[in-house]
Amino acid sequence: MCAQLPNPVLDSISIIDTPGILSGEKQRISRGYDFAAVLEWFAERVDRIILLFDAHKLDISDEFSEVIKALKNHEDKIRVVLNKADQIETQQLMRVYGALMWSLGKIINTPEVVRVYIGSFWSHPLLIPDNRKLFEAEEQDLFKDIQSLPRNAALRKLNDLIKRARLAKVHAYIISSLKKEMPNVFGKESKKKELVNNLGEIYQKIEREHQISPGDFPSLRKMQELLQTQDFSKFQALKPKLLDTVDDMLANDIARLMVMVRQEESLMPSQVVKGGAFDGTMNGPFGHGYGEGAGEGIDDVEWVVG
Repeated sequence: MCAQLPNPVLDSISIIDTPGILSGEKQRISRGYDFAAVLEWFAERVDRIILLFDAHKLDISDEFSEVIKALKNHEDKIRVVLNKADQIETQQLMRVYGALMWSLGKIINTPEVVRVYIGSFWSHPLLIPDNRKLFEAEEQDLFKDIQSLPRNAALRKLNDLIKRARLAKVHAYIISSLKKEMPNVFGKESKKKELVNNLGEIYQKIEREHQISPGDFPSLRKMQELLQTQDFSKFQALKPKLLDTVDDMLANDIARLMVMVRQEESLMPSQVVKGGAFDGTMNGPFGHGYGEGAGEGIDDVEWVVG
């Protein structure tokens, strides 16, 4: 059974809703698949990742923590929404916001603070309307961010290409380093185990020798798992000419593409996503951004117009 409804918003963007994050005793239930790996696959291909938290039951479970860690190297795509913020008082909301930022700071390792939008993103009246103006401003900021996605899609794809090129370079350095350390005849299996266990030291050596940022390296734990099933004798030696080609692409071709992308973006409309909530948020019957006291009681169930 399937219902189809026309929605102009979906002409510009596609929305993927993930299964709910398990917490408490439910975390012990196996999903039957690697949930974090699936999200990592999607994270590589989407333009924006929105993490939802409920203000009245703020909890970063073990599974949620693993999910956020799986989004490593995609922190620039992450936005956080503190939803149902109308269900708690202003003073409590400040505490919840601070606790959320502190918790995210321990999981998301970026120099920039992740953007958190505070609001109540549903059609019901606000339970506690004290922060109406804040919620409206945050709602508009979030919608503007989403509306900018189609306009900046080409630039994000170019950034993804740069990430993949850097990762390919690092991968080549790692494989060639492992190839060098392997013996020609005896003790291959024991040496392989030693190299896998000491992969972190190899990372540090490559980082120093080639002036590579730590963020360009693949996950150490995941790389160790993958290497355990590989035949190191089949690894190839480093090919400097191929690396020179990649460096030339990053230094010259990418710069030219960046100019072309910027020119195309300047010709596109600022707001590509239209329809649905994107058209109606500023035009409600009670006005948007009214001063304090204007429309007092409009969120009460028994409020009527005389």
